Parts: sequence; structure tokens; C-alpha cells
Amino acid sequence: MRGFLIGGLMAAAAWLSPISVAQSFIDIEADPAIPTLQETFGYSPGEEITAPADALAYMKMLADAAPDRMKLNEYARTWEGRKLVYGVISSPENMARIDEIQADIKSIASGTLSAGERADLVARTPAVVWLSYGVHGDEISSTDAALALAYHLLAAENDATVDRILDETIVIIDPMQNPDGRARFKASFEAARGLETSADPATAEHDQPWPGGRYNHYLFDMNRDWFAMTQPETVGRVEQMLDWYPVVVVDVHEMGGEETYFFAPSADPFNPYIRDEQRAKQTLIGKNHARWFDSRGFEYFTREVYDAFYPGYADMWPQLGGAVAMTYEQGSARGLEYQRKDGSMLTYRDGVEHHFISTLSTAEVVANNHDLFLGDFADYRSEVADEGRKSKSRYFIFDLAERRWQVEDLGRRLAAQEIAVQRVGPGFEACGTRYPSGALVVDRAQPAGRRIATLLEKETELPVDYVAEQEGRRDRGLNHELYDVTAWSLPLMDGVTSSTCSRVNLSSASLVGADDPIPAVTAPNAAFGYAIPWTDTGGAKLALAALKEGAVGKATEEAFIAGGRSFPRGTIIFPVADNTAGLGAMLNRMASEIGAEVVALQTSWVEDGPNYGSDKFKTVAMPRVAMAWGEGTIPTETGATRYVIERQLSVPVAPIRVNNLAGADLGKYDVLIVPDTSGDFAHRLGDGGAAALKSFVEQGGVLVGVGGAVDFLASADAGLLSTKLEKAYADGDSAAEASGEGEEDETRADGTHIAGKDAYDAMIADPDAAPDDVPGVLANVVANTDHWLSSGYAKTIALYAGSSVYRPLMADEGTNVFHFAAADELLASGYLWEENRAQIAFKPFVMVEPHGEGMVIAFTESPFTRAYLNGLNLLVANALIFGPAHAR
Repeated sequence: MRGFLIGGLMAAAAWLSPISVAQSFIDIEADPAIPTLQETFGYSPGEEITAPADALAYMKMLADAAPDRMKLNEYARTWEGRKLVYGVISSPENMARIDEIQADIKSIASGTLSAGERADLVARTPAVVWLSYGVHGDEISSTDAALALAYHLLAAENDATVDRILDETIVIIDPMQNPDGRARFKASFEAARGLETSADPATAEHDQPWPGGRYNHYLFDMNRDWFAMTQPETVGRVEQMLDWYPVVVVDVHEMGGEETYFFAPSADPFNPYIRDEQRAKQTLIGKNHARWFDSRGFEYFTREVYDAFYPGYADMWPQLGGAVAMTYEQGSARGLEYQRKDGSMLTYRDGVEHHFISTLSTAEVVANNHDLFLGDFADYRSEVADEGRKSKSRYFIFDLAERRWQVEDLGRRLAAQEIAVQRVGPGFEACGTRYPSGALVVDRAQPAGRRIATLLEKETELPVDYVAEQEGRRDRGLNHELYDVTAWSLPLMDGVTSSTCSRVNLSSASLVGADDPIPAVTAPNAAFGYAIPWTDTGGAKLALAALKEGAVGKATEEAFIAGGRSFPRGTIIFPVADNTAGLGAMLNRMASEIGAEVVALQTSWVEDGPNYGSDKFKTVAMPRVAMAWGEGTIPTETGATRYVIERQLSVPVAPIRVNNLAGADLGKYDVLIVPDTSGDFAHRLGDGGAAALKSFVEQGGVLVGVGGAVDFLASADAGLLSTKLEKAYADGDSAAEASGEGEEDETRADGTHIAGKDAYDAMIADPDAAPDDVPGVLANVVANTDHWLSSGYAKTIALYAGSSVYRPLMADEGTNVFHFAAADELLASGYLWEENRAQIAFKPFVMVEPHGEGMVIAFTESPFTRAYLNGLNLLVANALIFGPAHAR
């Protein structure tokens, strides 16, 4: 499994007696026992867009036809019940001992072997190449390329390149990562087809109705979900990847139809935890692709657009465990034909062929350089563990004292990503601090140490030269080139406290498993009632579960002390006298299922704060929630909003299409959510819809607006918020000097004196420009602790992205419940332009404005984004539960 070779594939089969090249894109001597697409469905690869069910059926047919070389494994089900599968393809000899090989791969990945042991295992173990296709369901050519490649690897006989691939590697093909989205695209495409295929990008074949096929059922972009692991598709993929430990991972995509083809090397910036050896292998693979593409006249580009910084990508998360991972992007026909602006024609078959070639080329490079790829992977796993042992911040420690449930939940998500999480017992001390029993500790000295670092450290630094380049672009009036957010620290996003230490004693610690239930804190029988302390999402989940079962209770607006224990604002009490028999047993059962805490109260007497009979306690009920859905809203935010409420808080949501809001009976609902909107929301809502929203609020409803919806609610069309969207702040003196004073006549402008470059820039600047776009930072926000909506918070973290900055509400208009921190305290993590830092400071994150019997709750930045801002879920619960309690 030897050698350092490149480029043999192109000459591999010139002398063979070919079958139709249309079946594999390369002339091969084919095994007639392997079914072709033509024989199965009546078309060759790229002639039609294969339906999800047919793609699955064809993979099964291939596995059935060659059981000695291919095995098909199911790894998950989508929300809509579709199977997710991958094919394992290798030589008969390798497949006969596949369990042994898999065990050897895990030994290599353990990072515990000596250099000699690693060398022995590397010499006898095939390297795993993981090829993933179609995570975005409307990036359609990828799945058909997967089918073509699987066929080629099984059907090609007496083919030196294929034989070497099968001998030296195990090729895993995940042909269809998002069958729900692909089905959505396929249905819209087929519904729009006519007598002839249209190549006009403006026609219905190419124009998907909302939300499009890109997303899964809950409208997630699953190529951002790898460390958040919110979707079953992602969870399944992560589990399987950690069962196989591939040395190379490829994620196959499409981009705009005017583009050509992108393959590695990736663009800057690179995450600093990617090693030079990994980057060098990207180049090695890219050079082989270039040889292939050149030989066939295919155009491509590298090192542009698609960077390797954000760890939630499919081409980033595996690299933080030692693999070489890459994105391949094909210009999309988004149908069968696409006429480009220059008049050239891009066909679906082109895309399928290009992806077939690039992924076959990938396997070829690994096969020809087996020892390099697998040997470096083995060294990585050992060396990263050693690297962690030398770190001054080797141990991350999570205290359970403040947000116990959040810490426990985070620990399980980390454990699901091959990160060893340990629970310490009583008497644990680290760096002079004593921690309560049960604290969680993560040691960087493990093979996933670099993944640990980028996910748990407060900051993952952008390269200094890259930052300087982006600042220079802004100075020249150009857009920045950052592709995604610059901050993702999980402790910050989960709202938990962490600390680091270089040395601790873990001799009595125990491992926390990804599937371990979160320990509950249950209560003995209570004479008066049961309290749910309002400290974390676990408490909110428990309260909502109880309310859903009809439990009767009240929430406090002020903290109190009862039985010697302090209970924070928001704590909900369920009195025994107001509820049916078995209240305590029900709450304890629910607490055990959720991992939450319930406290027994033997008396209504409190030592401090309000009693249960005070008007500081408000009756709460299970909220009836509706949301605007469809055209005019942003799919990813709309889906994430619904997901957080339905799946993370277990509150049913009724989605109502935007154009139906005018005629809907909104009085059935307590809360109506308008998720982040696009520019045509007002048009699609219409005057009748705007009037319906206003009536809903005035009659006692709680209207929650998020992101772009805040701008609409503040518009004259809605008239429900008194804030305004701000323009970019400019130095007024410089602008005035440049532009001159006084009125212009009809023929001439006033004379001006431009004193210098700054004055010139101010003069030509767009006076109505928004603040510069921020790719995404974590920002500190401060709570108004006198307001019920901030229950459970004194401060928190928000994800700020984009350019929207709003004027605070005046005191007589409403309340700014959360505002961004002062400029020098604003940035929690990430990179933020200085001008934005100054303008965002003290501006509102959450506002409440009353109208009639109801109110508007406005989130200027979304608390729902990607469903990974877990520290804000309690705030969402506050809006859903406490909002209706303070309305009507």
C-alpha cells in the first residue's frame, strides 16, 4: 500500500473493449452482471434527474449484484421517514475481513499506539475515502454522479486504476444526504416540465417555489450543522464517520450556473487548527483533478470563495479529527439544461460527469499514496493528543452551579463528537478553585484535541494578514470575503461558565456518554406545592410539559426565598391544592425524562420576596403558538424558529402561510411569530394581513418579530413598533465640510472644499447606506432585570450578523429589555469592524412595546439561528409563556 504516485487514471483503460461511455463516462470493460441505469430506469447518467426513491433502489441493486464488493448500510431516517444509506465498496479480500479492518482503523485512530504499532497497522489496513453527495437537495448532479461512480467501481473489469482503488482503499459513498430536499426539488421540476426542456434560467423548471429543495424538512442548511448536530441526518453521519475514520472526506455540491467547477485547495482563511500536512494533501489531490480536467477540457478554479474556517462545514469538521476534507462545487444547470449569459450551454450531464471525475480522481490519489494518507492520519491522532498535554489550557472545566441542565446537555453533544467528557466527584479542585461534585471536565490531550480547542476556546483567531486584507478591501469600498460567522464558542452560545487549568487530578472521574440521560433532581412529597427554578432550558422544558398536561401554576416576577433556598425570577410554582392528585409523581416523572429539577415546598410562607398570593405571581398556561410561514420569510430562519420551539421546547407550532394571515382566525392563538423576513414580506402579507397582525395584538395577542420582521413591524405599513432602522453612522463634521451648506439651485450644486481624502470619501458615500455587513460575531448583551422577559438572565450572548442596527425605544414607547453592551465590552468572540462596534453599543437586542391588550416582542437578532444558540432558549420560553401571562 505504497508509493507516492499521481495521475495514472487517465491512461488506465485505453486498450479495453469499451461499453457505451455514457454508462460510466470512461470506456471500460464492464461486468454485465452489474445493472446500468439504462437497464434499470431507461436513461444513462445525466440524461434525467434520478428521483430519491430510485437512487436508493439503484444503490440496493448494485449491492445485491456485487455482495462480495459492496455492502449497503442504513444510518438514519429523515424527519419525513426517508432512509439515509451509504455504500461500502472495496475488493472481495477487503470486504471478507471488513470487521477486522474496521477494528484496525479504530486502533489507528485511538492515538495510543507506539510508532511501530502504527506502522504495522498502516501497512496492512486500507484507507477509508468518504464521498458525500447532495447535502443540499437542489444541488442535483451530485447524487447521479454518486450512482455513476458506484457503478464504475463495481463494473470495471481488468482496470488497473479501479483495482488499485479497491485494494488500497475502502470507498464509502453517501449518495444522497438530503432526500427530503431532493424530493422537493424533483417534484417542482417535474411539475414544471413541458413539451421540451427549457434552458432559460427564468423558466419555471429552474425556479423553485419556497422554500426550495436546498434544505431538509426543518429547512436547515445541513452543511452548517456538523458541530451543532441538531438534525437526525447530521447525527447519523457523525456517528458513522466516527465508526470508520476516513482519511479523506469529500462533500459534493453545486453553485450558480454561471460558474465552472471548484475543487481544493480551499480559499483563505484556514482554521488555525488545520495542519500544514492536511493543506498539502489538498494540493496533491487538486493537482490530480487538474490533470484530469485539463485532459477533458473542463474549466475549474481553486483557492477562491470556499474557505476552511467555520467548523460546522462537512469539509471542516472532519479535518479537526485528522482527515483531509474538501468541498467540490459544480456550476448547476438546476435542471437538464442551462444557457449561460455568454450563450454557452451547461447540461445536467456535464455536472454529473465533472463530479464523477473529481471523486474518482480523489480515490485514485489516496490509493496511489496510501501510506502517506493513512500514515499521516495515524501520526496526527497521536501527536494531537501529545500536543494537548503541553497546553497551558489543557483542561476545560464546567461548573454545574449556575446552568446545570445546559452544561449536561453540552457535555453530551461533545461526547457525540468523540470528545471524552469526564464527571468529577466531591472535593474536586483545579487551579485553586473547588468545584461541586458533578462538574464536567474535558481534557485536550486526546485525538480530538484540535476539535476541542476550536469548539471550546473563547476565540478562534483569524490570520492577521487575512484580517488586514479584509480591512483593506473595506477601505477601498469592496465587500469582505468572509464566507460565514467568525465566532462559535460553545460555552458562550450555551450560556455556561467554563474555566481552564493546566493540571488536574481525574483519577476518580467517570466518562459521560452521549446517550446518558441527564441526571434529574426530583422532589419528595410536598404539602403546599412544587417549584421549578427558572435557571435553564431544562426548567422551561419541564414547565411546558406540565402545562401541556393541564397543570395549574403561576410564575413569579421577583425572586424569593423559601425554606432557606433562593428562587430566581421566573420560577413557576404548581400548588397541590390547585391541581389533580398525582401532581408530584407527574412532575418527578417528567423531570426524570428531561433531566430537570423540581423542588418540594412544604408551605407557602417565604422568608423574603413575594408570596404565591401576590400579584407578583402571574398565572401561566401552555401557549398556543402560530407563525408566519412561506414566501416572504427566510427559509433557514423560519425552519430554525419552528425547530427550536417544537423540538427543543416541545411546543406545537401552527404554520400559517403569509398570504393567508389576513383571513386566518388568529384569535385561536396566544403567540404569533413572524420569523426573519425577506424584502417582499410586506407585499405578500398585503394590507389585510398587516391589519390582521395589528388587530391580533390590540385584542391581547403577543406578536414576536425576529430579524427582518422588526423592520416591517416598525414600518408605516404595520405601525406596531416605534423603533427605526439606523443608517451607517458618519462623522457629521467631515460630511458637512465636504458637501457644503445651503440649498442647491436647479442647474448647479453649491461649491465645496474637499480638504482631504477623508472628506472626499465622506462626500461620495451613500448617505442612506446601512452599516457595513458583519459576517457574524458573538456579542455581549445586558438585561433589564426589572422586566419579566429577562427572567433567568442578567446578561447573555447574542449572535450579531448583518448590518441592522435599531434605535432604542423611548421610555414612553416601551422597554429595551436587552441591549448590546458598551463598545469596549461588546465583543464576546469573533471579528467586528470598529465602526460597527461603536454603533451597535447600547442598541436594543430585545424590545417590548404594548399595544391595546397585547404587545410586540422584537428580537433585532435571531435567537433561533441554526438552533445552536442554546443559551437563548430560556429567553424564547419567557416570550412564549410569560408574554401571554402579561397580556389581556
